Amino acid sequence: MTNPFISNKKVLASYSIVWFFVFLVQVSVLNLFLHISFFASVLDSAFYNGLYFALGISLWYTVNFNSLENYSVPKIFLNHIAAAAITSGLWIFVGYYFLSHMITDDITYSNFLLKSSLVWRFLIGILYYSVIISIDYIFIYYYNFQEKVLKETELHALVKEAELKTLKYQINPHFIFNSLNSISSLTITNPVKAQDMTIKLSSFLRSTLSKNEKQKSKLSEEINNAKLYLDIEKVRFAEKFDFIDEIKPECKELEVPSMILQPLFENAIKHGVYESLDKVFIKLSCGMEKEYFKIVVENNFDTEAIPRKGEGIGLRNIKNRLKLIYNQENLLTVEKIKNIFKVTIFIPLQSGK
Repeated sequence: MTNPFISNKKVLASYSIVWFFVFLVQVSVLNLFLHISFFASVLDSAFYNGLYFALGISLWYTVNFNSLENYSVPKIFLNHIAAAAITSGLWIFVGYYFLSHMITDDITYSNFLLKSSLVWRFLIGILYYSVIISIDYIFIYYYNFQEKVLKETELHALVKEAELKTLKYQINPHFIFNSLNSISSLTITNPVKAQDMTIKLSSFLRSTLSKNEKQKSKLSEEINNAKLYLDIEKVRFAEKFDFIDEIKPECKELEVPSMILQPLFENAIKHGVYESLDKVFIKLSCGMEKEYFKIVVENNFDTEAIPRKGEGIGLRNIKNRLKLIYNQENLLTVEKIKNIFKVTIFIPLQSGK
């Protein structure tokens, strides 16, 4: 850390103002209460305070050296006691030497300089030293605290980014597993469709992997990816489901976490289309609601069907990612209303600006 009294103009200005105030007080005390001539009072105050002004700036290096990283607390305390005594003695000696040669015809001041001032000036020197090093230690503590906060913030951001990437990278293996199962089934029943699905899957993965480093993307891009995924599933299920797009224009440019819709469509296929004998609709809608963009994915399902078992990776993944990115709870709601399964994602309005 650089010397703040040199590197920071505001600190230097404040430091100078304080010393100017001390100079005025000392002139007043010498002249009005000790009856020292005004000229001698000004010269004495200017020289001694000006000298400690310079000494005070240099004390920063002493404080910086005497840190807890280098010495124990008792050692630091003893070092400063010795330094305070030496500094005060040197300060008095230099001041006396120059002022005794500069003011030679003022007997009152000469007696004051040689006899009356030595003890209390030494104590004032100790006081000056104590105050200045205390301020120096406050600067160092504040700087170290700020640096610690900054490092903790950077570390938190790195951990958060790593966690987000981990959550995000869980999606592709999960999706690939489901798709390969579908292709595996089709290789026996319909090899042509299996080939078509493999080509579409290749295109889909190429598109998603190219965005792997992006935490967010436009909702329009996510919808295009979702449609590509549904095209893959259409190869297997033909006319068994329909996709309904009800996206309002203001939502098109909305930035959302990448691959946030993918698990929802997988759930709709897995728990809706797979289990239902009737045609299933999968509807995507988006609009504004108070301070949020509300994205809704819903599908009908067969209430008589035996639910397929799953690990719940998709919804849990979305909930965790939303919490990490937006620092809010309850940005994901899941509802079952009769034969409708509905998932709602809330994106804070400011994130879309």
